[in-house]
Amino acid sequence: MVTNFFTMHFVIHQYYRIFQQSIVDYHVTDNTDAVINNPFDEYSIEHMLYQKNWIDTVQWHLEDRIRHPDIDAQEALIIKRTIDRYNQQRTDMVETLDDCIVKNLGIDEANTSLPLNTESIGWALDRLSILALKIYHTEEAYARHDISEKLKQCNRKITLHRIR
Repeated sequence: MVTNFFTMHFVIHQYYRIFQQSIVDYHVTDNTDAVINNPFDEYSIEHMLYQKNWIDTVQWHLEDRIRHPDIDAQEALIIKRTIDRYNQQRTDMVETLDDCIVKNLGIDEANTSLPLNTESIGWALDRLSILALKIYHTEEAYARHDISEKLKQCNRKITLHRIR
């Protein structure tokens, strides 16, 4: 059981690093229309994780744009439809990850006696991807000198929970 814990921790750590790489790569251009340059083999889980996080990162920045108080209504509608399209891609990617993981782990999906401890492995990875984005953007904001005390407290909390 201990070996399984350490193995799982190592794997999750690797996946988190892939998410971080995707986020950093996105911010080279910081452009929601940038072409993705996924460095991983097309048929690998690493490729899927990088792609999934790229989708999350683009969606994150589109959400920022649509919340701008002076946004034009027509532009907001276009962005909203783009967000919806990315959200569908995100959901499709989670389902693909679930299928891949279930297949690679040899889990019998028909076995209903297995306990469900979270939504699914794919959705748990989705949450980790979003956490990586939150940490990146909180640290980015924290680097500024004009931040509020509330953001400083938030950064301290993130620091305590950081995956290294």
